[in-house]
Amino acid sequence: MAKKKKGQESGPKYLLAVLVLVLVGFLAWWWFATSEPDFEHYDDFGIEIPTNFQIHGIDVSKYQQRINWEAVKAMRAEDVKIGFVFIKATEGLGNMDQQFRRNWKHAKEAGLPRGAYHFFIAPKSGAEQAENFIRRVELEKGDLPPVLDVEQTYGVSNSRLRSEVKAFLDRLEAHYGVKPIIYTNVDFYNRHLKDEFDSYPLWVAHYLKKDRPRIARNWAFWQYSETGRVSGIRGKVDFNVFNGDSTDFRDLLIE
Repeated sequence: MAKKKKGQESGPKYLLAVLVLVLVGFLAWWWFATSEPDFEHYDDFGIEIPTNFQIHGIDVSKYQQRINWEAVKAMRAEDVKIGFVFIKATEGLGNMDQQFRRNWKHAKEAGLPRGAYHFFIAPKSGAEQAENFIRRVELEKGDLPPVLDVEQTYGVSNSRLRSEVKAFLDRLEAHYGVKPIIYTNVDFYNRHLKDEFDSYPLWVAHYLKKDRPRIARNWAFWQYSETGRVSGIRGKVDFNVFNGDSTDFRDLLIE
């Protein structure tokens, strides 16, 4: 019988090792994607906060009235501080949030990474709504990409909704040179936007149960509470986390 040459069996062994590594990697991803994050109650913020995330933020509109942005920036409870803010800018064809200009200016002066969002009215022209946003919002280096907030159909068909949403997103991407973020809840995304808009960064709302968003696609931001408290803001405020580390967050910002 001929002797086997040295290394003749290394191929199958190498393949087995690769398969084991792939399996381990998949199991680690599956555990992270399906396991519930740890929550800890923070008295200062008035809510339970998921501790598995490094970067925490809020979103605001006229309903938070006049905000003391220096106090927002300075607030810290143990290892949690406000690391970004989304600010409502516009709605529909011609409306601008009453506090947008003030919030936009003072959040920047306080040193908070900021993003602006538009509340979408589905029966209206997506392209014209985009022009409303563009007229009001000048994005600068260090800002977050623009955000489309779409969470109601107002009775329009799925095909009409998708067409107008796409027109809005295309116009913003052409103007700002960056892919916009989509904000919505899990159910709305799965019913009306799934597949066609999976390439856009997703900011997803899911705060009725203490688990991470139950959605098959990846997501960038998670709005998990609408009852938080922050120094410098009257009343309750929405809380969010970023799904990544500081390097991932910097990569998302406008250059």
